[in-house]
Amino acid sequence: MRNRKAVTAVAFAAAAVLALSSCGTGDDTADSSSIADVNAAPKDKTATVLDQPFTKPDLVLTDTHGKEYDLREATKGKPTLIYFGYTNCPDVCPLTMSNISLAKRELPKADQDKLQVVFVTTDPERDTPASLGKWLSAQDPFFTGLTGDFPAIQAGARKIGIGIDAPKKEKDGTIVSMHGAQVIAFSPKTDEGYVLYGENTSAEEYAKDLPKLIKGEKP
Repeated sequence: MRNRKAVTAVAFAAAAVLALSSCGTGDDTADSSSIADVNAAPKDKTATVLDQPFTKPDLVLTDTHGKEYDLREATKGKPTLIYFGYTNCPDVCPLTMSNISLAKRELPKADQDKLQVVFVTTDPERDTPASLGKWLSAQDPFFTGLTGDFPAIQAGARKIGIGIDAPKKEKDGTIVSMHGAQVIAFSPKTDEGYVLYGENTSAEEYAKDLPKLIKGEKP
């Protein structure tokens, strides 16, 4: 059963910033306890419809072509999926982007052109426009990648209930980035984030919901 329970954005934001996925370069032993038990966050392949949607972050960053990208203006009136992650993540980030890419391919060409998928790096020091562009192109050449100052990225993420910490080097040299793994869907009708997906959402589930999200409907 898919979870259709509506929750308030305010209540979710207070909890979601605590739910951080541990991603480390070359480290496959991330402690599962680092992911908080957040009741409002979908865990088992679910979509959560928010009854008090998030306002789209006022973020002006740099895209993979080295050009200024105003998130609000560039995605205004367009169905948009936003995800915060980083290219050196060994598991959650590439899987999430791959699932969205596979689902997108199931859409008619016209709907594929409408859908905006924005990946904002949580590791801007290593994710340069060039490296981010190369990584995303392997997933989908039309995905938008953004990088910039970490404080601005962190503040933008928190506006939509996504908690991220600055990348940290462990004693063994592993660089770990803690970040919320939720995907937020923004409506083309209101430009508000009204649906949230957890990290376990499959390509099939995205494919089922995307036709509705593109119309600004509830999945």
